[in-house]
Amino acid sequence: MDALSVLLQNVNLYETKYYRINGAGNWSYSITKKDTIFFYLVLSGSFTIDVGHDRREAQMGDVIMLSNAHQHVIHAQGYHKEDAQPLEDLLSNSYEQTIDLRANGDPNASLILIKCQYDKEMLRPLLSVLPSILPELNTDSDARFGVIDVEVKLLTLESAHERMGRTAVINHWASIMMVECLRVYIESLPEATDSWLKAIKDPFLTKALVAMHNAPEKNWTINQLAEVAGMSRSSFAQRFKDVVSMPPLTYLIDYRLRLAARYLRLQQNSISRISEIVGYASDSTFSQAFKRVYGVSPKAYRQQYQKNTSPYVDTASSKL
Repeated sequence: MDALSVLLQNVNLYETKYYRINGAGNWSYSITKKDTIFFYLVLSGSFTIDVGHDRREAQMGDVIMLSNAHQHVIHAQGYHKEDAQPLEDLLSNSYEQTIDLRANGDPNASLILIKCQYDKEMLRPLLSVLPSILPELNTDSDARFGVIDVEVKLLTLESAHERMGRTAVINHWASIMMVECLRVYIESLPEATDSWLKAIKDPFLTKALVAMHNAPEKNWTINQLAEVAGMSRSSFAQRFKDVVSMPPLTYLIDYRLRLAARYLRLQQNSISRISEIVGYASDSTFSQAFKRVYGVSPKAYRQQYQKNTSPYVDTASSKL
């Protein structure tokens, strides 16, 4: 399995909803939403996306992912209403809905908006190094996206007709789009980048990353990881630290505890079993390590999610 696949194997998208939006004239809207990934699929026309000081022009055929956009504004090209109406005021709790934003003028854009919740702990390291707006895919102009073009057409049909299984379709579509957007972004990273995602492209470090993610419970040593990577111990340790910005075993501990937090939220294993799954020799050692990072014991952390009225539920998610 490649490094990107193992990095995403415990990442889950859930509570995915989608909306078809038609704009006419000088239309605009704003969205303020934490911990949400957005996808925009441009069916026709064009519009502008503003995220802080970052601006992107979206054209027909584009698929755009917003990964770190706590607040953004969408508006007709050439028009930017500072007090754009919050789209949340127009949205219901349904999974799909058509919204018409009609100011004076002819229709100039039709789009599908997809919004997804995600497991914050598992995606945290990845999202921390991504731009707010990832490079767009254009299914009309790039031959690489033939399969994606089929998915886009399928989603367009799903948004226009009442059919069974729409939630499953949109969850899988969002998962495919996320992977595609991420790998296009990673493939475009220059060699001089300071992003730890460069490790995914590194022919040596990627082997060590795959090994740690595939077997986090193993009592890995620097020597063993260096052997997996095909490097000397000192060269591997220095190269990993330079690229990932932390030593290999620090990275492993961070991954183990993020994975443990996910298992605790899922409520499916005992704390002793989770301790074993993520590679701790005893419950007390695991509890101490977990508390140092999360500020509470594994038991208290689990209880916080048991009291939550809308806990993270794996069966409602789309696993990448």
